[in-house]
Amino acid sequence: MMETRSGLWAERADASEGALVSRHVRRLWGLPGTALGVVGWPAVRRERLFLTWHYWWQAHLIDTAVDAAERDATLRRRRRVVRLTRTHRLRNITGWTNDYFDDMAWLGLALERAERHLYVDHRDAIATLAGELVDAWQPDRGGGIPWRRRDNFYNTPANGPAGLLLARTGKVYRAQEMADWIHDTLLDPETGLIFDGIRDGEPERALYSYCQGVTLGLETELALQLDDPRHRRRVHALVAAVDEHLTECSVVTGGGGGDGGLFNGILARYLAMVATALPVLDGDDVRARNVAARIVLASAEAAWENRLQVEELPVFGRDWSQPARLPGFGMSVAKFSDGTVRASSVPERDMSVQLGGWMLMEAAYAVAAAREEQR
Repeated sequence: MMETRSGLWAERADASEGALVSRHVRRLWGLPGTALGVVGWPAVRRERLFLTWHYWWQAHLIDTAVDAAERDATLRRRRRVVRLTRTHRLRNITGWTNDYFDDMAWLGLALERAERHLYVDHRDAIATLAGELVDAWQPDRGGGIPWRRRDNFYNTPANGPAGLLLARTGKVYRAQEMADWIHDTLLDPETGLIFDGIRDGEPERALYSYCQGVTLGLETELALQLDDPRHRRRVHALVAAVDEHLTECSVVTGGGGGDGGLFNGILARYLAMVATALPVLDGDDVRARNVAARIVLASAEAAWENRLQVEELPVFGRDWSQPARLPGFGMSVAKFSDGTVRASSVPERDMSVQLGGWMLMEAAYAVAAAREEQR
C-alpha cells in the first residue's frame, strides 16, 4: 500500500533539501550574506564562479526553499530565502528583469510566495516584474505574451506562470484572458493536453509536462478567485489528460536534464495545488483532486525508490521511473544555447534535475498533509 503519511514525506523532503543545499548552494563570489545555486555537481570552474547561473533555475530554487519553510518554518530557512532573493538581484546585475518573460514570471511567483508565506518584503520587485508581464500582452500579434523580448513565439511556459502571478497580484481579469488564450489557441484536440506555443499563427506541437503544470496552476487559481465554472472544468479535463498521456502506473514519465530537469517537478507542484486547493463543488472536483494526488504520490515514491544515496543524501534520476546515474568529472556539462540550457551528458549532475526531485518531495508532503487534515 502506498505510504501517504506526511511525516515520511517531510523526512524525504528534508533529505532532498539537505542534498541540494550541501552540493549546490554557495556564496556568490565569496560575499558574506549571499547564497546562490551552483548549476552543476560536481561543478566545473565557470559554474563555481557563477559565470554560468541560469536565472530561471534560481527562481525555482527560491520557490522550493519557500516550500520547505512553509512546511516547517525555521529561522535558518527564512534566512536562506532572504539570501537567495538578495543574491539573485545581485547576480543579475541589471536589476530584477531580463529579456525572457517566462524567467521573470517564475521569479515573480517565487518572490510573491516568499512575501505571502514568509513576510520577505519584495513589493517593488514584484510590481516591476508584474508590470513587465502586463505590458508584454500582444493580442494583436497572436498572443498572449511572447517568450522573450523582440520574439514572435507566444508560448505556454510564459503565459501560464505570468497569468498565475497576475492573478495573485490583483490583475485577475488579465489572468483570465491569458487562460482563455491558452485554452483557445494551444489546446490539442486529440490528447486534451496543451501545446508548447504558437509562432506565425502555427502551433509548435511539442507536449511538455510543465506546460500542463502551469496551465493547471493558472486555472486552479482562477477557480479559487472567480465564480466561473469553466476554470474548474478545464482542470478536470487537463488532469485526466495528464493521467492518460503523461503517466505510466500513475508515475509521470520521461524526464531530462538541462532546462528539462525542472519540467516534471513543475507539473508535480501544480498537481499538488489541484489536489489541495481546487474548490470542491461536485464529484468531478473530487475526482480531479484524487487523480492529481495519486500522480504526485506515485511519482514521488518512484523517484525516491530509484534514487542513489551519496553520503547518505539522495541523488534523483532524470527519469523518476528509472534508476539514477552517478554524475562525475570528465563528462560534458550543460550549456546555454539560443535561450535554452541543454543537458549534461549525465543529466543527474544538473541542479535542475535535483531541484525537480526536491520539488516533488515537497509536493508529496503537501498532498499527504492535506489528506491527513481531511480525515
